[in-house]
Amino acid sequence: LETLPLDRVVFVPARRSPLKSREPVAGPEQRLEMLRLATRDEPRFEVSRIELDREGPSYTADTLEALSGEGRLFLILGADAGAELDRWKDPERVRALATLVVARRPGAAVAAPPGAMTLEVPLMDISARELRARAARARSLRYLVPDPVCRYIEEHALYREDPSPAS
Repeated sequence: LETLPLDRVVFVPARRSPLKSREPVAGPEQRLEMLRLATRDEPRFEVSRIELDREGPSYTADTLEALSGEGRLFLILGADAGAELDRWKDPERVRALATLVVARRPGAAVAAPPGAMTLEVPLMDISARELRARAARARSLRYLVPDPVCRYIEEHALYREDPSPAS
């Protein structure tokens, strides 16, 4: 919010990404709750159920179309997702409906898609995939994710190879 002139940021968890592998995952409602926990202290952050409540497959282009009446849209992606954009359904429609913004981790060498803005994010150099791998091995996520999210992941044994809660 300090770098881009945005009135609000809407976080939209996908029901299930067609591009994700079969690694241990959190369910849609669990991901929704983690987003709520992570964003609850910032009044300009909202969490939307739009993709969770939609019948059938849910694609970013459809979501952007549904939100298009709410003003100018910016689609903020991580560097890894930005690099995969051309594999998405209707990538040209996505580009037409929203200004793409690729948030890059410090030192990340992944190139942004053509025409996308780049946003250097002053966060730790760790990907969501690496966080899930740490959780799968029951390694602490403290200081890597917001404390309420860390507690939620531990209490629900999310992403664990052995799903019994940590003691």
